[in-house]
Amino acid sequence: MGFIFEILIALFLIMSGIFGFVGSFGMIKLKDPMSRLHAPTKATTLGVGGVLLASIFHSVFIEQHLSLHELLITLFLFLTAPITALFIAKWHIHRHEKPSDLPDAGEDALWATHAVEQVENVPDHSKN
Repeated sequence: MGFIFEILIALFLIMSGIFGFVGSFGMIKLKDPMSRLHAPTKATTLGVGGVLLASIFHSVFIEQHLSLHELLITLFLFLTAPITALFIAKWHIHRHEKPSDLPDAGEDALWATHAVEQVENVPDHSKN
């Protein structure tokens, strides 16, 4: 039965290596930033996920104990990879915008990013 688990662990490691290679190759070969964004986020998530699954199976079936470190790393990875991809995509979409192209901030001038002219007219309450 141990041989079957070793084969399963090896398959997860091979899968993660293939995804890592494809993601790295995609970073080099794809032309535009949005295509380049897709390759490492998917490959990293699946590649590192495969290594973590192999590590979980090894600790459970070979060493006979469950380590929660791999589960926490997996949770962190699957939560942060899409958020990072979203921020990079939003940067790519908005990188050519100028403050003059943005709409008026209205009443939220204090919280607006590019409302410099309006912030000068807002009273400063920190001096009280």
